[in-house]
Parts: sequence; C-alpha cells; structure tokens
Amino acid sequence: MTVAQQRRPAPAGTPPGEDLRRLRALHAIERKLLWLSAWMIHHANHIRPNRDGLKVGGHQASCASVISILTALYFEVLRPQDRVAVKPHAGPVFHAVNYLLGRQTREKLATLRQFGGIQPYPSRVKDGPEVDFSTGSVGLGVAMTTFGSLVQDYIRLHGLARPDVPAGRHVAVVGDAELDEGNIYEALLEGWKHDVRNLWWVVDYNRQSLDSVVPDRLFGRIEGLFRDMGWNVVTLKYGRRLQAAFARPGGEALRRWIDDCPNSLYAALTFQGGAAWRNALLADLGRSEGARAIIDPLTDEELAALMTNLGGHDIETLIEAFRAADAEGDQPTCFIAYTIKGMGLPFAGHKDNHAGLMTKEQMAEFKRSMNIRDGHEWDPFEGLDLPEAELRAFLASVPFARPLAPEGRALSAPAVPVPAALPTPKAPPGRRLSTQAAFGDILAEIGRGQGELAPLAARIVTTSPDVTVSTNLGPWVNRRGIFDRHTKNDVFRDAKLASAQRWGMSPEGQHVELGIAEQNLFLLLAAAGLSHSLYGARLLPIGTVYDPFVNRGLDALIYGCYQDARFLLVSTPSGLTLAPEGGQHQSVNTPLLGMAQDRLASFEPAHADELAILMRWAFEHMQRPDGSSVWLRLSTRPLVQPERRLDPAAVIAGAHWAVPPAPGARIAIAYQGAVAPEAAEAFAQLREEVPEAGLLAITSPDRLHAGWLAARRRARAGERDAAPSHIEALLAPLASDAALVTVLDGHPAAHAWLGAVRGQRVAPLGVDRFGQAGDIPDLYRAYGLDADAILDACAEALLGGV
Repeated sequence: MTVAQQRRPAPAGTPPGEDLRRLRALHAIERKLLWLSAWMIHHANHIRPNRDGLKVGGHQASCASVISILTALYFEVLRPQDRVAVKPHAGPVFHAVNYLLGRQTREKLATLRQFGGIQPYPSRVKDGPEVDFSTGSVGLGVAMTTFGSLVQDYIRLHGLARPDVPAGRHVAVVGDAELDEGNIYEALLEGWKHDVRNLWWVVDYNRQSLDSVVPDRLFGRIEGLFRDMGWNVVTLKYGRRLQAAFARPGGEALRRWIDDCPNSLYAALTFQGGAAWRNALLADLGRSEGARAIIDPLTDEELAALMTNLGGHDIETLIEAFRAADAEGDQPTCFIAYTIKGMGLPFAGHKDNHAGLMTKEQMAEFKRSMNIRDGHEWDPFEGLDLPEAELRAFLASVPFARPLAPEGRALSAPAVPVPAALPTPKAPPGRRLSTQAAFGDILAEIGRGQGELAPLAARIVTTSPDVTVSTNLGPWVNRRGIFDRHTKNDVFRDAKLASAQRWGMSPEGQHVELGIAEQNLFLLLAAAGLSHSLYGARLLPIGTVYDPFVNRGLDALIYGCYQDARFLLVSTPSGLTLAPEGGQHQSVNTPLLGMAQDRLASFEPAHADELAILMRWAFEHMQRPDGSSVWLRLSTRPLVQPERRLDPAAVIAGAHWAVPPAPGARIAIAYQGAVAPEAAEAFAQLREEVPEAGLLAITSPDRLHAGWLAARRRARAGERDAAPSHIEALLAPLASDAALVTVLDGHPAAHAWLGAVRGQRVAPLGVDRFGQAGDIPDLYRAYGLDADAILDACAEALLGGV
C-alpha cells in the first residue's frame, strides 16, 4: 500500500460547511510533514557524515503516528495565544511544522541531532521561542500544561495579564506510553483540586510503547480516571471511511470485529498488509453477505487503507472534534485519538518500530511514492499536487501563523523592582534564630507590602507540597492568602475556633497549596517561573519543600531548570541537624545536587544576615537575562546571631572570612550552614595553639566552584589579565602548603575540590551515609561533625597526615 493511498482524503463525507479547498491544502500539508520528518531523520542517519560511527537515531514511526493530529492543530485549530507541548518523539514533525510556517530555516532542518543544530526533542533553550514547553523527559511536558493553565488563571485573576495577549488554551500532544508515568496522575489530581480549565490533552493512542504493544484493558482504566477527574473524554477511533462502511448492511459486524480485535493482532495485520487483513476478516465474517459486500470489491491495498482509517489519521474527524470541544467551553478535554505507529511507512504497526529507521532502499521507494525529485528533498512544496501559490496563500491564512505579540512567541515583561536591602530579622543578645525561621520572618515582612516592598510583595507567589506551615510560610500566607479560582471561607475561623493559620481561599490569594507530590511542586515552579515569557506577566515564585524530598521531585526540578524557568527553591529542614526525625528525613546528597545542577545557583547560609542578602540577590538574579533559579538550603537549628557588617558581594560569591587568617597561615577551618557553632568552638581552641589560623564561612560551594571553573577557562583562553576567582583570592593569604579542614551537614565531596584551587591539603568532614534518629550532640559526634572531630582533623592536618 502506498503512502498516497493510505493518506488519500475521502471524496465523500466532508463535514457540512467545510471549505474543500482548505481541506485539500490540509491534506497536502499532512503529506509534506510526513515526508519532511522522515527525511530529516534519514538524512541525519544515512546522508550526513558520521565521524564516530554511532547510530544517530530518531523516531520515524512515532513521528508518523501524529502527523494528522499536528496538521489539524497547527494549521487549522490553534490560535497564536495557545501553548503546546508536543510529545518528545515527534520533535522532527514539530520542526517541520515551523519550517512550513516560516519559523524554521531549511538549513536548520539538516542539522537534526547535530552539534549546534535542532534538538531531537523540542527544547525551549536550544530550539528557541517556537517551543512553548520542552518535552524531552516523557510525561513532564504533559503535566506542565496543567500548571501552565493554573498560572495563566492566577495571572488573569490577579489583574496582571497584558491587554494585548489574550488567554490561550494549553494543549499537550501525548504519546500513549507517556501515560505510564506516575507524575501524569499526580498532576491530574492536582488539576482537579484547582479546577484547572482551558486544557486539552490529545493522546496519540497508537497502542505501542518502546518495547511492546500496550495491553488492551489498560486504556479503559485510564479513560475512567480522566472522567473521574472531571474531564470531558472524546474518543476518536474511526475515520470517515470506516464510519461510512459501518453504516452499510453488514457494517455493524465489521465494527464489532474491529472493536474485539486485540491490539497486538491489529498491529500485526497492519504491518502484514491487505492480504492478511482479508484472510483474517473472511475467517470470521466470511458468512456475512453484508460484510462480504464491503470487503470483496476492494483490492488488497484499498482494504488495508479502509482498515487503517482510524480517527487519529482522519483530519476531518479531528477538526470536527476539536471544534466541538472548543464550542463547549473551557472544560479540560482528553481526546483519545486512535492511530497507527509508523502510519504511511514500511514498518507501520510492527511492534519493534519505535526506533526503527527506513533502509536506504525503503527510503528510495518512499521518496518515489512521494514524487520527490533528487536534490529537491527539502523544498517545501515538492511533490504536492496543489499549486505553490495556493499553498502559500493557505499557509498565510493559518490562524496560528499570526504573530502573538510584537516580540514573537517569547513574550517579555518588565522587571519587578527589588529594594536595596531586605529586612533582616534582629535577635536580642543571647536569642537564637534558625535560617528557616529567619526565612519566614523576612517573607512575612515583605508580605506586609509596605513602602518599597509593595511591588515585590505583589509579584511573589508561594507554593508548597503540604508543608506550608512546617517550612515557615504560615505568616506569609496569613498576610497574603491562599489562591483558589473560587472563594472559600476558613471554616475554623468562621466557627471562631482558635487557629494560628488563616486558611481562607480566594482568587486574590498568593499561595498555591499543593498535595504531597514534589513533582507537582517543581512543575508549578517551572510554569510560574516562565510566566514572563509565556504570558507576558512576571511572577517571582517561591517553593518550599523538606530538603531530603528534593530527590523525590528531582526529575521535574531538572526539567524546570532545563527550560530556564526562574524560581526560588527553599529546601528546609535539612541534614542530620533535623535530628529526631531520623534517617528518612535527613538529607546527605543535596549540596552535591546544588553544585551539579545547571541554571540553579545553590546556597546554604548559616545566619539570618547572610540569608537576607541572598534572598534579595535571588529576587534580582531570577529576573536577569543571564540569571537563573536559586536554591536555599536551610535549617531548623537555632543559632546565636553575630553582630557584624558583611560584604554582600562575598556572601553572594560563596564565602567570606568570619575570622581572616594571618598571611602565611598554616591552617584554616571552613564551615557551611548549621555546623557553624561546632566550627567556631573548634576554631577558638585551635587559635590557642595556632593564632594565625582563619575561619571561613562558606555560603555556596556551588558559586565558589562555578567561579573557579570560569577563571580556569579564561586562563586557558589566554586572558592573562583576568582577575582570579573569588575562592582563589580568599585562599591566597594561606601558605601554599596550608591545610583546610572543612565541615558541613552534607556530603564532604562538596568541599573536597577546594584542594585543587591552590594545591593545599583538604580534610573534608561531612556525612556520607544514611542518618538516624537522635539528638544533635549524639549525631554530630557519631558522624564526625562535632568540635572534637574538627580538632582531630586539624591536628592530623598540622602533622601532615592529610
């Protein structure tokens, strides 16, 4: 069966009022997208020089299954304000769409999966502003549309929307195997709780995953879940040719046969072709005169075309369903579009076709069937049977082709002014304060919204996965309220029951309360952190979470950073210092995560004055074009607050001398975070024997390390006059063979690299195994974080044992 026969529009059954000329153009575009996506992958694997011999890869079959869906959406249904997440394996189709719309160059199409070229999976950062949501990690891009819709509602209900940018719908084109991802259902439940609207998920139901065919019974369960969550579910199983066949005598028997056909058998028959279809059908329906009247007159090719005329490959069916849902309002809708993986390609339906590539011989035949001349493979209108002028006029009329705003699809928003300093909590002499409590105090003071803090307070939106109060967001929430699309009273306050928390909800609230699902936290932070680009209104999102459970949402955190979303993550409480909670709630690896994660500046201040400096810097840094998201790792351990004057630049750069060393000092102690008292105690005793020693306060090994690597790159580039990195300048007073004893409540590798800066010896102390329940003295002693362990390390270092 040829591609032209599989994709041929049915002459009968055109929806009433449809513009036939427009339908012809849509079918031509459909054909062109199939060719360009397949050729793009073929070119990358078989034509472009391959220097390392590795398979370049691609997903020709996964692209083919969504051709009609993306044609109907992008060239007929979508409006400029709509935001779309395209399933990752359809990346080449997405690039081809933009090529036909004039938003991608011919030269770039030939660079798929090449260094500096277009990405295998759509990427906001790497592929540019045409990508609304990156979708490389399956499932996350789908769920992201839910939180994008929630953020758009937030912006609109707070009166922050740009008047020239109308509210749009959020659309996810979903691979059916993506629905195996658990984060999908976490987002589905959260969306139901927040009554999310203006949301479409279009499921490419080709019933094949990476390794196999999807079990028949599974999708009935999934469909039920959508209905239970208040979604409208539209199943698009049959195209117009099959529907017309069903309407004939004997057609109902044919429908029952297809409905009862197992997914695996349907896929196998599709791959085998018309003769196999005929044998299977006649074996069961051969005695039905009506069924024989439908089947017998068709050639094998025509029979195969009829039996694969599914709803997800029928543009008229798709457009009719999309328009009907649009007319019904803003209820979230799931379209289950039956498709065939590899539709129109030689391996259509084969269970192993996920990463399959056409051979050179198969491509030659495919090219011939598409009427593509040698040397014209990239021509946008090559091989089509409509005049180029007609197709260009059609493309110019496509609603999605209209510009969204003067700056394009990536919108802009003015920066939110940040005061020169944030209020620093003051502790009376002898009073102790934790960084977590200080964070709550600072945010609560901002929440008053007085004076120069008012613009900042108005743009902050906070969120937390059911740990709002235990992460000290309570005072902020009491002042700014909880966001909900509908006003809901605080029942406890209405009943005059004593409670420290005001839990009333309204569209004016500025805290989004989430259930215990850390993936949702990071997806909401990502959506809110892209609000300036997606919706033209700048938000400053803050999310709090228990530090060990950053790991539970790590995939979504990385996903948010990969999109260059801007948010402030506050993970607290952290480490062994959360002593009574036990090992399950005590984090070890998070300082290393903060160092390793791109587009995320990580800090762990020990005192409130450092925290106030870093929070102020974070609000500015999040808004800078060359900025990033920021992570603050905080503690519940209350510490005495020192009276001092800090250099903000040093705190932000990653470290400052609490006690500077004398020139040529042989040793220094460096601490990070909540272990400051133990470091100070050990340092006081060390100074009795080594008075020239220094005490270094590390606020960010991440920033220190990044600055040092940048300085090394400048040196390698020949910039001889470049200034040394901050850590090089800090360590310069020490002797070249001096020892550094470092300590943090986290993995010691976060500091171990300091020895490479100037070749000085390092004795890194920290936690490299699971914690356990206890109190701080017992745990610090057992894990080598107490003053005695620090002094022992100093003694060993001075004796040359490091």
